[in-house]
Amino acid sequence: MAGHKTLDDLFKSGDLNGRRVLVRADLNVPTDEHGHVTDATRLNRIADTLKEIAAKGAKVIVLSHFGRPKGAPEPKFSLAPVAEALSGVVGAKVAFASDCIGAPAKEAVDALPAGGILVLENTRFHAGEEKNDPAFVKALAENGDVYVNDAFSCAHRAHASTEGLAHVLPAYAGRAMEAELDALETALGNPEHPVVAVVGGAKVSTKIALLLNLIHRVDTLIVGGGMANTFLAAQGRKVGKSLCEYDLLDKAREILATAGKAGCEIVLPVDAVVAREFKAGAEARTVPVDAVPDDMMILDIGSDTMAYLAGRFEAAKTVVWNGPLGAFEIPPFDQGTASAARLVGMLTKIGTLKSVAGGGDTVAALNDAGAADDFTYVSAAGGAFLEWMEGAVLPGVAALEVR
Repeated sequence: MAGHKTLDDLFKSGDLNGRRVLVRADLNVPTDEHGHVTDATRLNRIADTLKEIAAKGAKVIVLSHFGRPKGAPEPKFSLAPVAEALSGVVGAKVAFASDCIGAPAKEAVDALPAGGILVLENTRFHAGEEKNDPAFVKALAENGDVYVNDAFSCAHRAHASTEGLAHVLPAYAGRAMEAELDALETALGNPEHPVVAVVGGAKVSTKIALLLNLIHRVDTLIVGGGMANTFLAAQGRKVGKSLCEYDLLDKAREILATAGKAGCEIVLPVDAVVAREFKAGAEARTVPVDAVPDDMMILDIGSDTMAYLAGRFEAAKTVVWNGPLGAFEIPPFDQGTASAARLVGMLTKIGTLKSVAGGGDTVAALNDAGAADDFTYVSAAGGAFLEWMEGAVLPGVAALEVR
């Protein structure tokens, strides 16, 4: 991976037996009211890095935030239950320290055997974490000889454990970080053309920067979900009672004009599934986008739109996806997103294109469609993935660049 040192470089640097490796992971996983982890996706993704470093005889010391404490300890945000769940994922007992700095951390690190794994308490129990305070960075670094960042999902934050440590210890990208950066390079850094981007979701206002970046980097931009209604309205079409940001019609027209000058084709729905109510099993019908009834709302793309998108996907070499094409949470308005996702997944499996997707709703939609495993890469990074697609510099990634 050009520009960043990886675990391969770390392993070539010398014997790791007994050395202390600080690993920034993202253990901010969903839990129930009893503290039990309900989705171990992020734990599974960090497991390879932890086990690989431990196998070299290093002391593996895991740093992470959890929840949103206000810079002081809050029992409900303790990482202790997550450390226990991580034990099951890595297949070995994971130790836990009641603080991430000071005597509790030092004593736990000293007691950790070579090849052992230790989780330190929530970094956000200290105000210095989010402030990226040099004194807090120094206190964290005292427990490590090497720093590994395997938390791309936190890379858009310039915090002590995500960015500061990379400047005071030898820094490397973990396996999950490496895979994420490789996937993003495939999707937009140096993609094979034609590149098709799918951008959906409720509002244009949350994705203006994303759209303006993509129109200069992709060949075709498919706009779906509620945000497509604003573009349709900007073209003079009536969208009935649909979600629409009428205050952004001029911005939508500006985006359309900029895309035209950039040679990027913007694809909008040509037909839509409409209903009077947004509820499961609501009576719905498909109409052209020029004939949306005044008392109905657009909730999904129609079959003609899907056929049109299919042609774009079949001609593509790369697909990058963020956001659903309709109100996928409630049937029957999940069909457009599901059909498109399954087609992209199938084309990926047979080798005609590479596909990268990310964003919370996107991951949920692809999972619901049973297509997530067929994509080349599905990012669980959320905000960091979106900021990367917007063209933003991610501090946690930039800090890992070889200087």
